[in-house]
Amino acid sequence: MSESAMAITDEAISAPAPVLSVSPVVLSAPGRAVDLQVRVSAPMTGGELPIILLSHGQGYSNNLSSLNGYAPLANFWAAHGFVVVQPTHLSSKTLNLNSDDPEAPMYWRSRAEDMKRILDQLDELEAAVPQLLGRLDRSKVAVAGHSMGGHTASLLLGARLTDPHDGTEANLAEPRIKAGVLLAAPGRGGDAVTEFVAENYSFFLTTDFSEMTTPALVVAGDKDTSVHLTVRGAEWHTDPYFLSPGPKSLLTLFDAEHGLGGISGYDVAETTDENPERVAAVGRLTWAYLRTELYPGDSAWQAARDALTAGPNPLGRVESK
Repeated sequence: MSESAMAITDEAISAPAPVLSVSPVVLSAPGRAVDLQVRVSAPMTGGELPIILLSHGQGYSNNLSSLNGYAPLANFWAAHGFVVVQPTHLSSKTLNLNSDDPEAPMYWRSRAEDMKRILDQLDELEAAVPQLLGRLDRSKVAVAGHSMGGHTASLLLGARLTDPHDGTEANLAEPRIKAGVLLAAPGRGGDAVTEFVAENYSFFLTTDFSEMTTPALVVAGDKDTSVHLTVRGAEWHTDPYFLSPGPKSLLTLFDAEHGLGGISGYDVAETTDENPERVAAVGRLTWAYLRTELYPGDSAWQAARDALTAGPNPLGRVESK
């Protein structure tokens, strides 16, 4: 990004605040295999803070798929005014559950229910982190997720699927969530997924975005072919934008692969497209989108969009509907 573009973006973003991060915060979860552990990150000062629920993906590493992942995003968002809550889903390698649960190993429904549980227990969360007491704006909640976490976020935003175990339609839409960010999220099912996915993760087969009405920003890398998941190439990750009703925006990142430059952690070995500038852009653009979506009239999103395309070598493009 050019210096002028960075300046435009910097004008729209206040100076970063010191961040408080507490983990694990343990929330009671009757009926769940284990209680729900979360990390809470927040600015040290300020009140009426909006909330982002951040859902981790899967991957090769042992700890990134847990409350310990996604520090580049969680720290940035928290330093600029959000309270970020990161659960460790039952699919995490850190739990290493050997379960005959029909949802294992991905626990697609449990993942979404984790986010609802967090919203149900904000009083308990505040009590566990006294520095947050009375500082949350519970009317301004967003969800974000990367990869499998993007699938989780899409369900909370209104996407549907047919439960492969009982044939019922799963509707996990959460009205308390007002906006979302889908990062390298899975696309539609049917003939778009690989034979391996169809056989092992059959819940993907019936993904339907037609009822995903909550506003969302879809972030996709144009080199994210995800050949183990889809036969459609990188465009598969744009399905949540094109196959859902508006209002939606799509951020396409040029030359980005599934890690979107390395959002899942600092200096992560499994990142195939390491690019700190790209990670910084993802942080800024997603922050700006959520600021404007949660606070109508805020100019952050327009300023960030302008900054993205201001230089001679833009990192990506944005389209909206």
